[in-house]
Amino acid sequence: MSTTAAAVTKARENPYILALAANPTFVSGLVAWAVAQAAKVVLTSFVERRWDLRMLFSSGGMPSSHTALCTALTASVALCHGVSDSLFPVCLGFTLIVMYDATGVRRHAGMQAEVLNKIVEDLFQGHPISERKLKELLGHTPSQVFAGALLGIMVAWFCCQGCIVPI
Repeated sequence: MSTTAAAVTKARENPYILALAANPTFVSGLVAWAVAQAAKVVLTSFVERRWDLRMLFSSGGMPSSHTALCTALTASVALCHGVSDSLFPVCLGFTLIVMYDATGVRRHAGMQAEVLNKIVEDLFQGHPISERKLKELLGHTPSQVFAGALLGIMVAWFCCQGCIVPI
């Protein structure tokens, strides 16, 4: 048996991986993140008329994958364990901080990077320093965060169909 086949067989038998795969909260967060990242690629291809697979692993853009992941975790905890569970306020607080950060600090850092790139381009035109650009797409607009939150809630609802508890 090859090394790869042995690793795959061992991974299939690993109780931790099986436990994570059976956990609707983990699955909903992972699926929400993956769907949000894939949606960025598709939406970017429509807007820019070209495929940019780098968007699969980039931050910023529509929808917010950080928000989708956090909202899916929070919604799945609420659906599977109820809002009275002690884990729910922890998830909710974490989600609200991530959403605030995406629309506030990270968005403004991206706006500052855009201004700095223009200044460096104007002042150091032709100099090697002007070729190095800061990343401008860091944060999210409120609509991108809202879309990520909606996506996360829908994914959690879909993933938690078998374990919904009365609230």
